[in-house]
Amino acid sequence: MSQLPLRPAVPADVDALAALVNSAYRGDSSRAGWTTEADLLGGQRTEPAGLAAAIARPGNVMLVHEDAAGLACTVHLQRLPAKAGSLPKAYLGMLTVRPTTQASGLGRQLLAGAEAWAAGEWGAQAIEMTVIAQRAELIAWYERRGYERTRETRPFPYGDANFGLPQRDDLYFVVLQKWLA
Repeated sequence: MSQLPLRPAVPADVDALAALVNSAYRGDSSRAGWTTEADLLGGQRTEPAGLAAAIARPGNVMLVHEDAAGLACTVHLQRLPAKAGSLPKAYLGMLTVRPTTQASGLGRQLLAGAEAWAAGEWGAQAIEMTVIAQRAELIAWYERRGYERTRETRPFPYGDANFGLPQRDDLYFVVLQKWLA
């Protein structure tokens, strides 16, 4: 498999990024793909100001891939602070593929490209992420790509509209991790 061409997002990308991410995770447009959260969360997944802040924040990058139709996929990486005695890590989130092109292998390539970027640019030896526990099919997809459950869970931030409008009261995150070296 050839490497997917990725570039860091720039401020001019934020409106298109917000539209892409929101279309893949929320609302009726997200139902065209398999990664929808529409039955778990309402509202927006993100907004331009939050994406602009992520792009500008040191130790963060939004990687994007474009095709003839525009932004096709994106992923957010954050360099995690080094802890005494632990290996360098990155956090991966908001892996997004345009709903109409999901299940084409693009997500797999994006994930591999993000892992390579974190290892090459930051020396990350592991990547961690959080996934809503009720997203069993998505957790299984990451597990098939070498991610493992850490047994750690994190609470869902109820009351923080930046994470969406919960449609149920039992949401929480599981933490997944993959060793890169």
